[in-house]
Amino acid sequence: MSVDSPRRIVLLRHAKAEWSQESDHERPLAERGRRDAPVAGRWLAGAGVSPDLTLCSTALRTRETWKLCVQELPQRPKTVYDERLYEASLGELIAVVNEVSDEVGDLLLVGHNPGMHALADALAGEADGDLLNRMNRGGFPTASMAVVSFNGSWKSVEHGVGRLVAYWTPQG
Repeated sequence: MSVDSPRRIVLLRHAKAEWSQESDHERPLAERGRRDAPVAGRWLAGAGVSPDLTLCSTALRTRETWKLCVQELPQRPKTVYDERLYEASLGELIAVVNEVSDEVGDLLLVGHNPGMHALADALAGEADGDLLNRMNRGGFPTASMAVVSFNGSWKSVEHGVGRLVAYWTPQG
């Protein structure tokens, strides 16, 4: 794949998690999360998004979200569980994205707020319609997704590089 090829990054916030006595890292999905995660997968499949690579936080709720979501996709992408995505700041997330091989066309990140929302907002220099307003008004709830397209290398991903082309939440 050429470094000038169009690429997409999909940012998926984990589905709703339980508040439990476990450590934050080991919080499981709540019943609503177990319902919403497959719906997110169906939305991805219906939108024609087929990631070449998924980078997923090592937290239990993100791993469970991805396991339920990926079952709805026509093909399973390579998945890497990366502990750096847990509690990652905006700068840390951009650094992880900058390491992605240019062989990857579409990348999916499964992570946490405030990082997922911050990354979507930072990358979206432009947006289709009122998507950016909708995303920022809604606050990026659990199991929501943003799709940002851009041209260039993953190493060139920085603030304002992309266009927000889709924003979806399970609540509509």
